[in-house]
Amino acid sequence: MAAGRRVRELRGLDMTQREFADRIGISQAYLSNVEHGKVEVGAEILLRIALEFGRTMEWLLTGEDRPGPLAKK
Repeated sequence: MAAGRRVRELRGLDMTQREFADRIGISQAYLSNVEHGKVEVGAEILLRIALEFGRTMEWLLTGEDRPGPLAKK
């Protein structure tokens, strides 16, 4: 799943799965499944990620990076 790859990219090398998961209120195991494409991430979780990390839901879903109303300034 492409969104899972983008979540992994957003997490980067300097943040553990546990740290990322804690910031958006999910378990580390669920985050791992998202990153590996084993589960489809729901809209609520995508919204949390977008708000917490200043990315658009569009980028998370499609890879298109147009400024949007959810992007932190």
